Amino acid sequence: MEWFAQVGQQVEGLAQQLETQAAALKEVQARLGKTSANSSQPPSSAGYTKPKRTASLRKPGHKPRGGQPGHRGDTLERVATPDRTAIHPVEACAQCGADLANIAVTTHEERQVFDILAIRIEVTAHRAEVKTCPGCGAENRGEFPRDVTGPVQYGPAVKTWATYFQTQHFVPVERTAQIIEDFTGQRVAEATLMKAQRECAAAIAPATAAIQAQLRAAPVAHFDESGLRVAGKLRWLHGASTDALTDYTVHAQRGPAAMDAAGILPAFAGRAVHDHWKSYFTYVDSTHALCNAHHVRELKFIHEQYGQGWAETLAKLLVEMKTAVDTARDAGQPALPADTVVAFEQRYDEALEAGYQHNPPPPRPPPETGRKKRGRAAQTPPLNLLDRLRDFKAETLAFMQDFRVPFDNNLAERDIRMIKVKQKVSGGFRTPEGAQGFAQIRGYLSTARKQAVNVFAAIRDAFAGCPFIPSAPSFP
Repeated sequence: MEWFAQVGQQVEGLAQQLETQAAALKEVQARLGKTSANSSQPPSSAGYTKPKRTASLRKPGHKPRGGQPGHRGDTLERVATPDRTAIHPVEACAQCGADLANIAVTTHEERQVFDILAIRIEVTAHRAEVKTCPGCGAENRGEFPRDVTGPVQYGPAVKTWATYFQTQHFVPVERTAQIIEDFTGQRVAEATLMKAQRECAAAIAPATAAIQAQLRAAPVAHFDESGLRVAGKLRWLHGASTDALTDYTVHAQRGPAAMDAAGILPAFAGRAVHDHWKSYFTYVDSTHALCNAHHVRELKFIHEQYGQGWAETLAKLLVEMKTAVDTARDAGQPALPADTVVAFEQRYDEALEAGYQHNPPPPRPPPETGRKKRGRAAQTPPLNLLDRLRDFKAETLAFMQDFRVPFDNNLAERDIRMIKVKQKVSGGFRTPEGAQGFAQIRGYLSTARKQAVNVFAAIRDAFAGCPFIPSAPSFP
């Protein structure tokens, strides 16, 4: 009997070992199965291997392909008053060869060519007169313009072009100097180009202050953060944005210290849309809304890697809610009918309940004598997601309760992504000051673009001392 008991204990131990190994293997398989389509991993994490395409949750639309009704288009149109007119005379008859030089012109057939004239550096010599007063003998000098400070210098147009290439199109400093030289034949020192960017960042300070003030007053704002390489170290880019405003801050930290330094969230009392980074919840004066694009991707991951049907059901339900909200908003309705909201929330709770049936909480291990109390037991990814969707139900479904709240945080992610492109092109930033200056200018230009202001003109006006100041929006 004792021998059978030992065998039974060995079998039980082996079963537990197999169960542990199976759970570890499942975790490794799930980790390897993460892609940008079913998790928060960026597309760049796939390297040169093209990730497997997964079935999209997007329903096919009914609109035809191509431009939709009301699309402005960019067709080249004839102008009434061209800058230059070239006359092509008729000298002789193409049929009989008769001389037509002195024959009156019956009409003209006109074709217009739009082209860019050669770009060149124009040198302006500023000469201040010097006169001696015949009465007292004092020497008097004329005043130079305020921005003419050195014996030789570049003007605001060169600085505008340099900042435009570097900040709007992410051209590195060395290549910007090469472009200007190729266009104009004048080689501009790289230090001059970097100085122009610093001057632009200082010139737009009033616009940056106005953008931040309007963001703090917005009823809904998007927030996101992402890593940057600055002086060979990891730094964090924090973005705050709306449909009409963008602001960026570069900081050494990712959490509340950086958010306080950015100056938006500490005074923000509206709805903050973000991706559930815990630091955002330290700002209790704000209400919060979570990005459901993240939730849908994670639910796809749970369905694909763990084979749990509740995840697919809930992902489809979230998309169905979004479709209902979009349809009601397009129809001019201020909110969904109350019974529709109740029905959606009931189906949401039922999907979570089905998820918990598949993922019971792990048993807490027995306390060990003489050791500190253990913390929270480790949970599986499906259970972690279930807890988040249950505990933050109001934040997850905020878009259904308030039509001003978007379904996702894609606006902030798109704004952040553009500065990530800059890093991919240049490899990083040399100094923290250069990174912060670039971020401020980029926020200024993003705001100008969102408000249909010409980006090049916005830079030119900043160097002229009158930067574009965004108009304060009227919030509903």
